[in-house]
Amino acid sequence: MSLSFHWFLPTYGDSRGLIAGGHGTAMSGDRPASLRYLNQIAGAAEENGFEAVLTPTGAWCEDAWLTTAMLVETTETLKFLVAFRPGLVSPTLAAQMAGTFQRHSRGRLLLNVVTGGEPHEQRAYGDFLDKEQRYERCGEFLHIVRELWRSHEPFTFEGKHLYVRDALLNNHPDPVPPLFFGGSSAPAGPVAAQYADTYLTWGEPLFAVSKKLEWIRRLAVDNGRQLSYGLRIHVITRDTSEAAWAEADRLLEGIDPADVQRVQANLARSESEGQRRMVELHGGSTDRLEIAPNLWAGVGLVRGGAGTALVGSHEEVAERLIEYSRLGITHFILSGYPHVEEAYWFGEGVLPILERRGLWRSAVRRSTRPAATPFATASTS
Repeated sequence: MSLSFHWFLPTYGDSRGLIAGGHGTAMSGDRPASLRYLNQIAGAAEENGFEAVLTPTGAWCEDAWLTTAMLVETTETLKFLVAFRPGLVSPTLAAQMAGTFQRHSRGRLLLNVVTGGEPHEQRAYGDFLDKEQRYERCGEFLHIVRELWRSHEPFTFEGKHLYVRDALLNNHPDPVPPLFFGGSSAPAGPVAAQYADTYLTWGEPLFAVSKKLEWIRRLAVDNGRQLSYGLRIHVITRDTSEAAWAEADRLLEGIDPADVQRVQANLARSESEGQRRMVELHGGSTDRLEIAPNLWAGVGLVRGGAGTALVGSHEEVAERLIEYSRLGITHFILSGYPHVEEAYWFGEGVLPILERRGLWRSAVRRSTRPAATPFATASTS
């Protein structure tokens, strides 16, 4: 088994502390998301052998398509996992944009399908469909896009929500970008099973992740398909377990209780099943945040979306990742605070362990590694 590791582009800003907000709530960091700084993160990801970087989508961050397009020329091998919301643009236009991106990036586009955000945010974009209708529209959208990517004849489709007539692309994307798709609610499963290449889930304890993957596998088999699976999670990895947990404690101590109350009040109104599951892991309390071995729910106190982190020594984090891989996870989308420094901690600490065990390999990684992780001093401050 060969595992793929991806990093994250915080297009709302970055910080040495946890950033409050997200998932429909405004957020910003001490380090603004300037193009110069995002280039540093992309460079750190590429230097450490990550395959791609995920960019979020929503009113609380920069546009993912434009931002990543600007980073193509400053990177060489790094791919871009661009998040987008079906229904906010025409499916024909989205198919065309993907083709253009693939050609100009020389095949470095991956797509993360986000069916919708919170209702108030969707309405701000002019989208007034309810959650179930959004999934219906998402299925129609992906059907049209996939047909356009392979059809050499004009294509007409009339669905419940979308209608295109005589649609055709002059240039098909080559290769066709893989579709990553996440969703924990009942209507998400059939759409993922029929159209996704990789199904994504947030970091929960092993038994919960296993149960969710089995749900999608059964649906995929019913559609005559086989998917790959990915995990979106944060990481805090250090030379020793004590140093890693000290860093988690530092992040926790830096949280403003008012931010916890504000963010948790907003998340309590969320319609997202995945978000509900994240909130249940900590319940808004700072007690017992290690919910499984090396799995810490502290991030979710102030951050919507992915709210857990793997915390521990490089060996411990590597072992936890291997445990997830035994469930069938082959894609890991990671992040940490700050994103430049944490890319090196993971890249120089964990990836060599996985490489020695034959679970990961990157042709672009440096042939020689420094004896010590370069941010050791900064991490203990």
